[in-house]
Amino acid sequence: MNRTLFVNGPILTMESPVPTDALLVEDGRIVALGTDALNATGATKVDLQGDALLPAFVDPHSHLSAAANSLLQVPLGEVCDFAQLEEAVAVFIRDNHIPAGQWVFGQGYDHNHLTEHAHPTRELLDKAAPNNPVVIQHASGHMGVFNSAALHQLFLTPDTPDPEGGTFGRNGGELTGYAEENAFVSNLRKAPMPGFDQLKDAFARAQHTYAAHGITTAQEGMMAVELFPLYQGLLAQNALTLDVVGYPGVADLHAARVAFPDSVNGYHNGLRLGGVKIFLDGSPQGRTAWLRTPYQGESEYRGYPTMTDEQVEQALTLAAQEGVQILAHCNGDAAAQQYLDMGAKVMQSHPNLRDVRPVIIHAQLIGVDQLPQAKALGFTPSFFVAHVYHWGDIHLQNLGAKRAAAISPAKAALDLGMPFTFHQDTPVIPCDMLETIWCAVNRVTKNGVQLGPEQRIPVYEALKAVTVHAAWQYSEEKEKGSLAVGKQANLVRLSVNPLEVRPEALREVSVVSTWKQGEVLYQG
Repeated sequence: MNRTLFVNGPILTMESPVPTDALLVEDGRIVALGTDALNATGATKVDLQGDALLPAFVDPHSHLSAAANSLLQVPLGEVCDFAQLEEAVAVFIRDNHIPAGQWVFGQGYDHNHLTEHAHPTRELLDKAAPNNPVVIQHASGHMGVFNSAALHQLFLTPDTPDPEGGTFGRNGGELTGYAEENAFVSNLRKAPMPGFDQLKDAFARAQHTYAAHGITTAQEGMMAVELFPLYQGLLAQNALTLDVVGYPGVADLHAARVAFPDSVNGYHNGLRLGGVKIFLDGSPQGRTAWLRTPYQGESEYRGYPTMTDEQVEQALTLAAQEGVQILAHCNGDAAAQQYLDMGAKVMQSHPNLRDVRPVIIHAQLIGVDQLPQAKALGFTPSFFVAHVYHWGDIHLQNLGAKRAAAISPAKAALDLGMPFTFHQDTPVIPCDMLETIWCAVNRVTKNGVQLGPEQRIPVYEALKAVTVHAAWQYSEEKEKGSLAVGKQANLVRLSVNPLEVRPEALREVSVVSTWKQGEVLYQG
């Protein structure tokens, strides 16, 4: 019997904002709190030395494999102009001794932050990598650029039609290399993946990063069939240290169940199949999110949908019939309305749809007027609230002050008494829960603009969004999300109680240690 007693620091159970003073863990589960824990004998003590202990964070939405894969790609998040981007690709090829003909991937550029305020071209990438196929992905994940060799290998020509819900960039009939939404994502999936050993090592590093941010449950937010062999290999080698919840596309649900039969009804070697994922639009910073009213400076352009009403209805019907959760990427308010309307329609014949706890992923521009309908249907918004800091200044340009101020309306959801969660969509941004909590509490952009102060929420409610409510979103509230007798001992030790620091200082709080089911997963 393995017993551990945590003492000498505030223990924030998230069952109440009032901390307790002791917690006892036995064989990976919480068995006592407070006085009952202090009276225990035969336990190894962990002296918190004044640090705070909380339930480990639960990641409501990210892409673990993409986070791992990004570690094998050219990092472009800090480049400022085309010249730096070109140099970064060329240096990556040189320093990593990448042979001619091997694919090169880059990740994280943002045209909004480049001096040119434009997407790079295939000619630029051709100069950087004259002997390699190259594809670089926008920070949003929804668009990117292929060089000429990559276009050739993917059989993309001027005659290639735009797919439904996506477009190729063209200049006088020629492909510029730029593609967005389905045109980009579907072709990115055709590019060859790195070898298993490379990816296994990258997975280990990515999981360490999640644990270093206090996360013990992560998500594979779009588990494409191309990832099945990789995950089968990882499971065979017990390489998942986190709990990972996978969401294949609607068309791949049956194949996923065949590939991972032991993960259908619970975790097997760290993996559980959570349900299905659909995409209804793009990103507001890329001006592809589908809006009810035009973008700032446009007379008609409102972005566009990626699925028809019938397709959304079919996906929701499948979720209800199969009894699996459905996640829908909805950034724009028009996309959110499509999801809600089709949900209401399906619920007329399949009222159990509510029971699978459908999720509105990102919910950036869901209107305050739409939240009551979401609550009535039982749809949970998972807000990408860190957009306020990372792209808030861009949203002011693209959306205007009023709409930009209303992104991620967490306070409106809180006032309605509906559950909501926060995520980082990693690798879009790092899986930093404490930064996200800071964003939700302060709502300040990179340029120091306070964006929508009326949507700020208290620290405790922000913490609930990545603990209590996040576990509820996964239907795992009996096992995770708070520190209560009988629950898993998934714990995070923070340098200070976040309820006791100034709101603007929340970013200075750090993760000291992380435990998963009583075992140390990260030690800072």
